[in-house]
Amino acid sequence: MSIFARTTACALVAGFAFAAAPAALAETVEPRAVLKTYADIAHATYEDSLVTARKLHAAIEALIASPSAGTLAAAKTAWLAARVPYQQSEAFRFGNPIVDDWEGRVNAWPLDEGLIDYVDSELYGTESEENDLYAHNVIANPKFTVDGKEVDASEITPELIATKLHEAGGVEANVASGYHAIEFLLWGQDLNGTGPGAGKRPHTDYDTGNCTGGNCDRRIAYLRAAAKLLVADLEEMVGNWGPEGAARKQLADAPADEGLSRILMGMGSLSYGELAGERMKLGLLLHDPEEEHDCFSDNTYNSHFYDALGIRNVYLGRYVRVDGSAVEGPSMSDLARAADPALDNEMRMKLDATQAAMSAMKARAEGGEAYDQMIGENNAAGNKTVQAAIDGLIAQTRTIERIVAALNLKRIKLEGSDSLDSPDKVFQ
Repeated sequence: MSIFARTTACALVAGFAFAAAPAALAETVEPRAVLKTYADIAHATYEDSLVTARKLHAAIEALIASPSAGTLAAAKTAWLAARVPYQQSEAFRFGNPIVDDWEGRVNAWPLDEGLIDYVDSELYGTESEENDLYAHNVIANPKFTVDGKEVDASEITPELIATKLHEAGGVEANVASGYHAIEFLLWGQDLNGTGPGAGKRPHTDYDTGNCTGGNCDRRIAYLRAAAKLLVADLEEMVGNWGPEGAARKQLADAPADEGLSRILMGMGSLSYGELAGERMKLGLLLHDPEEEHDCFSDNTYNSHFYDALGIRNVYLGRYVRVDGSAVEGPSMSDLARAADPALDNEMRMKLDATQAAMSAMKARAEGGEAYDQMIGENNAAGNKTVQAAIDGLIAQTRTIERIVAALNLKRIKLEGSDSLDSPDKVFQ
């Protein structure tokens, strides 16, 4: 088995901890050790996602118990905090079938929110050729038909959401569970287009004594059930990456080279087709706020930032937990450096450049210009900021492909996107 080297040094650049390649090989490291680090980071990242989801659930229960502007704001803050570790976990998609089969339950988007609750019919519309439940509003209408069969949703439970509502009729836009369903229930629709402002759902939508929006009791039931379901789904994935978990075992039982290919597949597919393409370039081409990831809360800039950070975590073999502690060990960077030190240095530099571009986008948003404003048609400076992050993601993907070759791994096929590969198709 080949012998590789481990890296440890870090440098602080522009307020963000960017890693620098060490001056010398510190110790040897084997591929199996890299796979263990990868699984350990996956477990820690999902565990942090679970911890923050439980806090979100508690904040939602506080909102339900005593609806006010303050308790609604606290629930929103908890939701935003829950996104930080979860988005970093997305680097474990694409290379792990267990994660891929599960992910749609917790982070599917975009959603036809009219399935769940009231919407502005003038802006949203009342029907869709692709989705019979486009504007059904299950909170107001407890009975509906799917594939010719009537569904009784008079009692809203986690089981109902998971088995009857989510992707009802086989329509992917019928997203009924996960972070984005909860986001919509906390913020409501963002009716501002590419102008300033996020959703403005009032806390009285959860006040049965002074109810706005109608059906406050059922809205409470839906939000409570969705929060419980999110916690349960994350508990499942934490178990999958635990010491005896199915995802960890699947990785351990595979040949080492296959495991390394999975790591690079996840990094490259998230970097290129999913993040640079479907989540960023598509919305930029269309200048369409409906194509932003966290569209109700205007938190999209953070989702993109932490997705990119998750890729970096996997390559460097280091994840900083929500409590400030770190999980780290032998890394893909070590293997790449042993094979080709210049290539590892190139990858590190490109990861740093991407994170710097994401940081610039994040700073712009925190300065008052939301992501949906940045991608607006007449915002050249905002468009340029987003494009710089896209360019960084594409550039690092090309280096990921070169690392696959340098490690003599089987050629992998990364997720693509028409917005990057065939942009003319986007407008057809």
